Amino acid sequence: MDIAAQMLDIAKSARAASRRLAAAEGSARQQALLNLAGLLSAGAQAIFAANKKDVDAAAKRGLDQAKLDRLTITQGVLDSMVQGCREVAAMSDPVGEIEGMKKRPNGMLVGRMRVPLGVVSMIFESRPNAVVDAAVLCIKSGNATILRGGSEAFESIKALVTLIHQALEAAGLPAGCVQVPPTTAREAVSALLKLDEYIDVVIPRGGEGLIRAVVEQATMPVLKHYKGVCHTFVDESADLQRAVEIVLNAKAQRPGTCNSLECLLVHRAVAAKLLPMAAQRLAAAGVRFKCCPESLPLMVPDAGGAAEAAAPGDFGHEFLALTLAVKVVADLDEAQEHIARHGSNHTECILTANHDNAMRFSREVDASMVGVNCSTRLNDGGELGLGAEIGISTSKLHAYGPMGLLELTSAKFVVLGQGQIRQ
Repeated sequence: MDIAAQMLDIAKSARAASRRLAAAEGSARQQALLNLAGLLSAGAQAIFAANKKDVDAAAKRGLDQAKLDRLTITQGVLDSMVQGCREVAAMSDPVGEIEGMKKRPNGMLVGRMRVPLGVVSMIFESRPNAVVDAAVLCIKSGNATILRGGSEAFESIKALVTLIHQALEAAGLPAGCVQVPPTTAREAVSALLKLDEYIDVVIPRGGEGLIRAVVEQATMPVLKHYKGVCHTFVDESADLQRAVEIVLNAKAQRPGTCNSLECLLVHRAVAAKLLPMAAQRLAAAGVRFKCCPESLPLMVPDAGGAAEAAAPGDFGHEFLALTLAVKVVADLDEAQEHIARHGSNHTECILTANHDNAMRFSREVDASMVGVNCSTRLNDGGELGLGAEIGISTSKLHAYGPMGLLELTSAKFVVLGQGQIRQ
């Protein structure tokens, strides 16, 4: 069987499984997630062994450190997967929920019922734990899913999907609800992206190149973000000691993620005091700086040679590494102007004690998450109370920001009548 025919069979099977899953009792879907939490904990050693094969092979091929970081399943990553299963299992079931039932003048009742999207395909790079995030959210929201990871995570994905299938079957649900193509051939992705008759939406997670390739080929809707160029603006009223700690977390806690800080904007009134403090703390964590002319002399003394003049392309660049662009701005207006020009609609934060500035920034800055006095790293489904996320969308149709259970459903109109007809 050729790859196109193989992908067609997978898509047809997922479509059939999606109908069974959507019709299943919410308790069965919940039990599948609890089963998976237990299996992940019990199968930790097998998961680590499979992941080590992937990481070792990727290191030999010269995969960069940011991608190796995303590829690695640590105990902490596994614990987060287990916690995500349990948190999503405990959430209210969105499927079948009716919103806003209203009575019309003719007596009929009109409401909207939450329904699964159908079949969701996720195409991703490096992060094998994304398999569990996606499967958990799709199972709970009644969606079948087709998961196509990168070849670098093939062994890890196989180990995780084996446990997912066991969890589904133990709950009386079809294993076909979660499918993984058995090949790493790139033709498989191209074939899947043509199957809009069976796949309702595709969600790419990975580098900008992958996402643009999916957008160009897909015949079904794509929920996406191209990159995460995240800014933090330190206002003149900010608590500077706290600002340094927030910026350190946003940049250095896990620099290879899409919600890590890429550009620090500082109000001119506090730049001379804040920037040497920030340079000292961040340089000690290995951060290097790309500085505007005004910020450069303020960073060099304490950065130990880690600061250099920014090139034109450094502003608006997603480094995904311990590199931070730094710019001094005159005020909130200039900060927002810079974000509008160089941002990617992902995550933007302001550090301020001025309520009016905080509210204005929140209203006017266009991003999937806007934060006040917090780290950009908080733009994450788990951190925002979604339990897990299947991706972060920086487009506004049909979701904006981390996609959890609600974003994996749509709403159909339900009309309850007593013989009404149209006049």
